[in-house]
Amino acid sequence: MRRRRGRPGLVGTMARTAVIAGTASATVGAVQAGQAGKQQAAAQQQAANQAAFESQQQLAEMQSQMEELKSEQAAPPPPPPAPAPAAPAAAGSDDLMTQLSRLADLKAAGALTDEEFTAAKAKLLGT
Repeated sequence: MRRRRGRPGLVGTMARTAVIAGTASATVGAVQAGQAGKQQAAAQQQAANQAAFESQQQLAEMQSQMEELKSEQAAPPPPPPAPAPAAPAAAGSDDLMTQLSRLADLKAAGALTDEEFTAAKAKLLGT
């Protein structure tokens, strides 16, 4: 049989077209798969970065809470209020009985100790 020279026949053209189309399809698929892999890796990296950022925020918040607790524990309690000094008897303003009853009220409220009450009473009575 003789071979034909020149242009390829119909079957040869179809075969060549099929090879080119298959190669192009495989190339497109590979490119798309590579891009999808890159996108997935980027999404995973972003999720990991977000998780790390959130854990750092939680850690900083816990540290600030610990510092607040330490400062509250280290601060000494405020001193008790100083007892009101017994005012000397002013002429015509308060009589002696009113001042003694005020001292007794202060002692009953716990603002004066027994020693302070006795000293203030002695001062009022002049003894």
